[in-house]
Amino acid sequence: MALIQPVKNFSLASKKKLLDNHRMPLIQLGVYQTSGKECSNAVTYALEAGYRGFDSAEWYGNEKAVGSAIVNFLDNNKQGIERQHIWFTTKLKDNSSYDETRLAIRRSIHKSGLGYLDLYLLHSPYGGPEKRLECWRAIEDAIELREIRTGGVSNFGLRHLKELIDSNPRHLPSVNQIEVHPFNVRPELTAFCNEYSITVEAYAPLARALRMNHPVIKELSKHYGCTPAQLLVRWSLQHGYVPLPKSVRKERIEENAKISNFEITNDDMEKMDALDEYLVTDWDPTDCP
Repeated sequence: MALIQPVKNFSLASKKKLLDNHRMPLIQLGVYQTSGKECSNAVTYALEAGYRGFDSAEWYGNEKAVGSAIVNFLDNNKQGIERQHIWFTTKLKDNSSYDETRLAIRRSIHKSGLGYLDLYLLHSPYGGPEKRLECWRAIEDAIELREIRTGGVSNFGLRHLKELIDSNPRHLPSVNQIEVHPFNVRPELTAFCNEYSITVEAYAPLARALRMNHPVIKELSKHYGCTPAQLLVRWSLQHGYVPLPKSVRKERIEENAKISNFEITNDDMEKMDALDEYLVTDWDPTDCP
C-alpha cells in the first residue's frame, strides 16, 4: 500500500475535509463497549485533552452518556468552545425501513441532547440491497432537513459501496467506517474509497491491543520513541484515515493523541502494511449479501 497522506504534524486540532466540504476532527475518541459514568468520564477526559470528535452508536447504548458529557463541558468551559466545535457521530442499529430510520435519527438527537448530529452512519450493510437504499434515502432527507450534517456508512464492502453509488443518490456517503490497521489493511476497499473521495474512518485502529507485543510493532515503537498505540494511530493518519482510538483511562486518552513528534518512513509504513493477516477483532459484515 502506498503512503497517500503527505506527512505533517498531526494533532487534535487537525481536521479532514470531507467530499461535501464539511471538516471533521482527524483523531476522534471511540466509545464502543463503554457506558454510564465510565463513558461520560472518558468523554470528559478527552474533551479536556483537546479531543473534539466522538464516535457513538445506537447499538452502543451510550448516546446519552456521550451527549451529556459534551453538554456539561460546553456549559462550563472557559475556552469559548461551542457546539459547532464538536463532531458527534452515531449510527443506525438496523436497516429496517425508511420510517424507522427517520425515527431513529430523531431519537439519537433527543438522547444526545446536542440538537443535531454531525455524522450519521448506517452501522452495517445487513438487511439486503433494498433496505440499505431505503435507509440511505432517509439519511439524505435528514441531511436536507439539517437534522444531520453529513451521512456515511460503516462496514460496507466493495459491492455495497458500488450498489449505493450506482443508485445515483442525491448524497454520496462521505465516510466508510471500517476495521483497518496494519494487521487488516484492506487494500482494495480503501483504494476504492480513496477513488471516490470517501473518507475511511478506522475503528479498532489499535487492533484491540491484540498485537501490541508483535516483534515489528515493538521494534518500531522503540525506534521512534513512542508507544505501540501511538505508532498504530500514526500509521492510520499517514494512510489518510481517521482513527478512532478507544480508552477509558485518562492517561491513555491523552497519550494516544501525542503523535506529532515523529514520522513513520515509507519503508517502515510498508513494513507495517506487510503485517496484514486479515485480523478481524469483532465482526466483519463487509462481505454480506
